[in-house]
Amino acid sequence: MGPPILTPRHLLLTASILSVTPLAATFARADDTAPSTQSKASQDSGNTTPLPPGHDMHGAEIVVTGRVFSPDKDPVMAPVVLAGDQLLRDVKPQIGDTLAKLPGVSSSSFAPGVSRPVLRGFDGPRVEVLVDGIGSLDASSVSGDHAVALDTLNVDRIDVLHGPEALLYSSDPMGGVVNAIDKRIPRKVPANGYSFDGIASYGSAADGVLASGALDVAVAPRLVAHVDASYNHAGDERIGGYVLSPQLRAQTLADAADLLANGDAAGAANLADAANASGRLSNSAAKGHTLGAGLAFIDTGGTIGVSVQQFDTTYGIPPRPSATPGGATQIALKQTRLGMRTGLNFDSGFFSRVEFNAAYADYDHAELDNGVPATRFLNKAFDARLVATQASHGGWRGQSGIQYGDGNLTVIGDPLLPDTNSSRFAAFTQQHLRLARVDLEGALRYEKSDVRAKPVGVKRTFDLLAGAAGIGWHVTDELTLNLAGIHGERAPASEELYVNGAHDATQSYEIGNPNFGIERSNGVEGGLRFRGDRAVFALTAYYTDFSNFITPVPTGQVKEDLPVYQFVQSPAKFWGIESEASVTAAQWGVNELRLEAGGDYVHATLTGIGPVPLIPALRLRGAVELDLATVTLRSEVQWFARQDRIAANENPTAPFTLLGASATWRVMGEDSPVTLILSGDNLLNVDGRMAASETRDFVPVAGRNVKLTLSVSI
Repeated sequence: MGPPILTPRHLLLTASILSVTPLAATFARADDTAPSTQSKASQDSGNTTPLPPGHDMHGAEIVVTGRVFSPDKDPVMAPVVLAGDQLLRDVKPQIGDTLAKLPGVSSSSFAPGVSRPVLRGFDGPRVEVLVDGIGSLDASSVSGDHAVALDTLNVDRIDVLHGPEALLYSSDPMGGVVNAIDKRIPRKVPANGYSFDGIASYGSAADGVLASGALDVAVAPRLVAHVDASYNHAGDERIGGYVLSPQLRAQTLADAADLLANGDAAGAANLADAANASGRLSNSAAKGHTLGAGLAFIDTGGTIGVSVQQFDTTYGIPPRPSATPGGATQIALKQTRLGMRTGLNFDSGFFSRVEFNAAYADYDHAELDNGVPATRFLNKAFDARLVATQASHGGWRGQSGIQYGDGNLTVIGDPLLPDTNSSRFAAFTQQHLRLARVDLEGALRYEKSDVRAKPVGVKRTFDLLAGAAGIGWHVTDELTLNLAGIHGERAPASEELYVNGAHDATQSYEIGNPNFGIERSNGVEGGLRFRGDRAVFALTAYYTDFSNFITPVPTGQVKEDLPVYQFVQSPAKFWGIESEASVTAAQWGVNELRLEAGGDYVHATLTGIGPVPLIPALRLRGAVELDLATVTLRSEVQWFARQDRIAANENPTAPFTLLGASATWRVMGEDSPVTLILSGDNLLNVDGRMAASETRDFVPVAGRNVKLTLSVSI
């Protein structure tokens, strides 16, 4: 399908957005010395001048429990980041599990082999998951059982963006945006002509093995080649108690008794076995591998690079209890992705860099019943961005651009969802002005989105306009207060409009509504950040009012032996709070003893209906870390409160505590290229249920997991 048709109104609005940037320069002050307030996500996605051999592009910064505290005065909304040793400790094959310890982030925890990030209670199509600013180009937002096609073992860092910066990527910024900065297209020339990063680990909970390697070689003075590969394999996961939640176990035992009383001994036995299963989560094994390559020309005047990736994973879906259990359901997922990134740098003028990023992917997701494909989801998708980054002009900085994406989703097998074509065109700008101790930031995004159901020829077109404005007041060199107002608009996703049928993998019957309108929201976010010599602290509070929030709600009905979920559109209100703090309790020489604490909470209500389904529980976190010259010892705890603000026909989750610890040894000294990490998660082997998981009643958290990781970076 060709590009969407643009009316004169669309073109005028696009031109207005792109032209506001140069016009703003006439109001800029003459001082060009203000430091950059661009987030690391923007910088690492390529919007920086390439550096000479051996120079890293990351500046000094403090990252505490995920929040970035910049060395200069912070931008209005600081991103949340996972990088370095913390990424090495927490990395897992799935992006949702990898990010789950960050403030404001939970995991969909659908199964051990599949999880998406849940940001401030939002997931699915409301949370853009990007690779270097380009979409993951899969079908992960269609359903909870669909894994994100993202190689977490081949990333340098992962950013979670909020506030005005999220509008660079999405017209619905309320939850946020996840941007993984991968290594596949090199960004610098290796200092010694080559560089290698390798990881190998073993985890006891599922006898899980992870291994990855990435090699960059300077094949010519300004030409760098890259190759990488990764492998993961895990068996059925060990758990800390019964497979079923207390509520579902009691119901299953009662159903077994009824069947036995009615003479169905076989069905009763099947239910009793399911109710008494413990210690192992059946059909939860997963395996996968990736292969990738890239080539980049890197020069002070610009860069151009290309990449290719093959992503392949197979994972099981643990079953609901049934009197007549069928075969094991597995997902076999493959994606081939081609990428390109090119940019031009300018030493003078209004713009410092213009960059073009694009990717094409061929995605194949097969749902297997006893190894035989039952339903397949095929998606051929393309996404491209052109971004112009402004040079600093008297404290005025910004970036503006356009984006186009197109995807064709084909469903073969069960008539769950019609074949659909989705396309979007967007124009956006983000501007930042520093005036003494005040930062002003604004963003605007126009997006035209088309969703067409091919078999019936029904096409829905949505014109979206989103904006944000924020202010940061640096009261002192240590203390910043910030406030932002945000308006978001989101087009209904194809699955929200057109899904209608039994979905074996999610074990539910799902019903959409083709008449849904634009989901609109207005929100405010504010907080403070303190960065002192021995302590840092951040507190963020937010409130969002949706005029017509779209969500699947369990109806309590059963169809084709599956619970029915009906998508509804209703006014909704979300509010929440996030906090994190770190204090250096003692310091001697290069050694430090740090104490960390934090928490997050989300409260969400569908007006006139009740609580929004699948909202994370209140979480409190604490950690003690002793950082010596060559060894770091860390102990951490996460406490999850009882979640009883639940939708109708949901079960509450009980409170539980996860205890973790790690020891990191830099084998060859403080700057050692070899690192060994011994870590443990859920050391008390507790039975816990994640409130944001739609499978929480039969998929508990992993049991005790002791993990040994070796990292080599040369």
